[in-house]
Amino acid sequence: MMAKPARSPTAETSPPAAAEKHRSASGSGSGLRSLASAASGWWDRWGVMGSGLSKLERAFGDQFPEGERYFGLENFGNTCYCNSVLQALYYCTPFREQLLEYYGKNRNVEDAEENLLTCLADLFSQISASKKKTGVIAPKRFIQMVRKLNEYFRGYMHQDAHEFLNFLLNEIVDILEKESSAKDSPETTSPEKVSNGAADNGVRKEAPITWVHKNFQGTLTNETRCLMCETITAKDEPFFDLSVDIEQNSSLTSCLKNFFSTETLNADDKFFCDKCCSLQEAEKRMKIKEVPQILVIHLKRFKYIEQLNRHKKLSYRVVYPLELKLSNNSDDADCEYSLFAVVVHLGSGPNQGHYVAKIKSHDHWLSFDDDNVEMIPESTLQTFYGSSREYSGNTDHGYILFYERISGKHGHEKTVSPDGGVQP
Repeated sequence: MMAKPARSPTAETSPPAAAEKHRSASGSGSGLRSLASAASGWWDRWGVMGSGLSKLERAFGDQFPEGERYFGLENFGNTCYCNSVLQALYYCTPFREQLLEYYGKNRNVEDAEENLLTCLADLFSQISASKKKTGVIAPKRFIQMVRKLNEYFRGYMHQDAHEFLNFLLNEIVDILEKESSAKDSPETTSPEKVSNGAADNGVRKEAPITWVHKNFQGTLTNETRCLMCETITAKDEPFFDLSVDIEQNSSLTSCLKNFFSTETLNADDKFFCDKCCSLQEAEKRMKIKEVPQILVIHLKRFKYIEQLNRHKKLSYRVVYPLELKLSNNSDDADCEYSLFAVVVHLGSGPNQGHYVAKIKSHDHWLSFDDDNVEMIPESTLQTFYGSSREYSGNTDHGYILFYERISGKHGHEKTVSPDGGVQP
């Protein structure tokens, strides 16, 4: 098992008054709305205008997806980081379907203990089974469970959406592993927790056995080539997401190219070669050995600046494509992904601001801003690339990107049942 992930700089303590501060006219504020704004949002959602339909239903018209539901989530003071991630996961279709299947098989189990997974499954079930097509749900039980399990998410300080996603997925994995072990399944193994593209001890354990692994886990191969004897040492590392450094006026493709670029190890960074039995100069690179079904990419927008002695938000302009190919960075030359969700950070600094989610559902893009849901044009995504100038009024930036694989072979050949067990 991996140790709990290190906390992101965006999760550092900030005064409650600064937490999720008000949105300005430019949209770089928080989930705490003024009374007038809240009243306006209420009318937009529930005003019938003589039709009995919500604003979103009227926007869809005859094209409202059959069986789909679009619900906003109530903000409990500073929980936009949680709401934005939950919306991205809900519209991650394979994850949602398997979670609901798990819920259907386990909701009537006697003496079942409530945990984070059951709270999440219950929340998703409430949305999907609702008779109404649109509305607002208060994820109170889920938030209470999150705060009970992790002290860092208590209180009203600004939190980090990427850190929460990492915590949530690993917590679900823990629960599924324990349930599999309790059933004494012969297929049960103990796959390690993964975080930020690295394994805890650098050694890959057994193949994934839960549907969380099935959807999100990929495998990186870290190759080191000794320049003296040409011996290549390879080490596999599982990951749930890739955290990539960003540069000004760049693209996601170029950021990934840098992530997978070859690094020379020399001087004080020499590599100990087992064959040479000594420190040697070497070349090191990473590539994706097994691609995930859902590729999550975290843009590292919060950087510690030594001269300032604090973390700073990087507003760099980084263009991310609607369709992404990993042909040069993966063993799967035909691997292609389609963007379906973007978690956006609004605000000028790491310890303040607000999170929203922009999500593609049934060929329509929607904005999920806590309890408010509205349709947006696809071109709106371009406004969250960042700024080409260091000082700019635009503080709304793409932070976590969710891509779903649409072509190329699957890295995992085994099927996984909703209860976490492996099926041949």
